[in-house]
Amino acid sequence: MLALASVVALFPIYVMITAAFKTQSDFLDHPFSPPRQPTLHGFDTALNDQFPRWFLNSAIVTAGSVAATLALATLAAWGFARWSFRGRDLLLSLLVSLMVVPPVVLLVPLFVFGADLGWISTFRLVILIYVGLMLPFSVFLLTSFFRTIPRSLIEAATIDGASSWDVFRRIVLPLSGAPLVTLAVVNLLWAWNELLIALVFLQEDSKKTLMVGITGFQSRYNLDVPAIMSGLTLATLPIVALYVFGQRFFVRGLVSGAVKGE
Repeated sequence: MLALASVVALFPIYVMITAAFKTQSDFLDHPFSPPRQPTLHGFDTALNDQFPRWFLNSAIVTAGSVAATLALATLAAWGFARWSFRGRDLLLSLLVSLMVVPPVVLLVPLFVFGADLGWISTFRLVILIYVGLMLPFSVFLLTSFFRTIPRSLIEAATIDGASSWDVFRRIVLPLSGAPLVTLAVVNLLWAWNELLIALVFLQEDSKKTLMVGITGFQSRYNLDVPAIMSGLTLATLPIVALYVFGQRFFVRGLVSGAVKGE
């Protein structure tokens, strides 16, 4: 069953990569075979379009939204985990419940909001929306982890004269490497591959992200399958490299809040 699941998952990737190195006729004659005469023509076509600009736009939007989300989520999660105030659990429950709200139902009010501010086709609006969509899960995961940090560490630091900020900066953050890397990987994957919001709010050609650009790329080169597959392959490489880098933290971060600290 594991072998079958692996084949089903990897077969589309195999088709994409092999097609990127084929000619159009080679792909039409042998769509599932390895390339008989490998060529880089598809990559040349992709890179000669606006691919570099789309790539840079995606990098700006993704990096900005993920960095802002991590900064806000760590501060908010520490407050939920360690501060006692009236309505804390209710507020956290309401925040977590936002994870079930589909982004599509927010498009109209968000578009009106962005139009009133004059922010349509700006990166700051898309980054703001991404941060709002990624925060609920980020706060939930980090809150679960922060609650596992032993209170004895916090109390020892407090007795030594450390302020709340010092405890957070010198003790909590160094212990939170695994969940922070996990959040970074998960949020980067989502923001990099997101299409709907970027398609609606980034309408200028110079502001399109990679996924939006590839959507139009397919319509322009709908007869040149190798060019399309080359663009998709190039778009996939950064995500694969990111996951390879962060995979050793990934599982550890997902289960980091499963055991309660004393």
